[in-house]
Amino acid sequence: MIKGFKDFITRGNVVDLAVGVVIGAAFTALVSTFTESFLKPLIQLIGGGTGVSAGAWEIKDGVVIDWAAFINAVITFLITAAVLYFLVVFPMNKLAERRKRGEEPPSDTPSEEVLLLTEIRDALVAAKTPQQQRGALDELLDRNDSRR
Repeated sequence: MIKGFKDFITRGNVVDLAVGVVIGAAFTALVSTFTESFLKPLIQLIGGGTGVSAGAWEIKDGVVIDWAAFINAVITFLITAAVLYFLVVFPMNKLAERRKRGEEPPSDTPSEEVLLLTEIRDALVAAKTPQQQRGALDELLDRNDSRR
């Protein structure tokens, strides 16, 4: 059980996830501070009023509904979600789409099929008569079957 946990922790994905969570939390705090410091006062001014009652409704016995804080939280969420989508999700989706289409760089070594076809081509070019071509082809195919 400990070995499995150690393998899980030492994988690169866990470290990337931890870094992402820390950066996401710091970014959310930044956006929250921005909306709390700049946007919420604007919302309260637009909502009519200054002081404690700006952007809030007093219902009864001092119970206050702070609708400006709710709108502020919605704006914070939308800004955070938009930035994460356009800087993380959208590029990752594009990368996955490219991989699915097969746009990854080709490997340096040719496949086994390509090597066999190259040998067959070279043997047929080297042979002069159809009998020699047939013999060279049979020899190559027999040699390839014996490798398997």
